[in-house]
Amino acid sequence: MRFIKKYGQIRAKTVVMKKGIHPDNYRFVVFKDMSNGYSFISRSSAPTRESVKWEDGKEYPLIKLEISNTSHPFFTGQKMLVDTAGRIDKFKKRYEKKK
Repeated sequence: MRFIKKYGQIRAKTVVMKKGIHPDNYRFVVFKDMSNGYSFISRSSAPTRESVKWEDGKEYPLIKLEISNTSHPFFTGQKMLVDTAGRIDKFKKRYEKKK
């Protein structure tokens, strides 16, 4: 249910979601930030071949992330993005030579 304010009045509007567009195979998955090693568990339907043992002793599918909220400059307050693939360094090297 969603509330809408129209002409100064607040009304309740029922929102109906479309059927059959969401996947049925949601399961618990461990997401691991490869830049700093931070891991968290959430639900996902993304495919993966790897698995990892979580803190509760159970084994869960593993999805590796290049960046998450613990390493993204917007959330950490850092000005420079730490690039695991070295793309920033390659870019700087390439254009330093032309100067």
